[in-house]
Amino acid sequence: MPKQKALPKKWVKYYDQENILDEIMDEPVTLTLDERLHQDILSGKRKRKLKNITIKIDPLHVKAIKKLATMKSIPYQTLVRHWLAEDIKKDLDSVLK
Repeated sequence: MPKQKALPKKWVKYYDQENILDEIMDEPVTLTLDERLHQDILSGKRKRKLKNITIKIDPLHVKAIKKLATMKSIPYQTLVRHWLAEDIKKDLDSVLK
């Protein structure tokens, strides 16, 4: 399988700002989230145990994440979970207002 090239910066900016679901769907897409789940996510409550997942990440990014985590004296997986939680909270807050 050939390597994928990085998106040019203009496309990255475009997809960060646009709802691409509207481009692939004939009708508008509205996402909703149960209010209690929304509040639990925003408040940082976690009622479930962690779940293992597998994702593919550029090895250089993994090295950088591990180095940053070492500098912060925390495990790298904790750092990644923290980043994900912060971005989820931020996106939910902006989408659901």
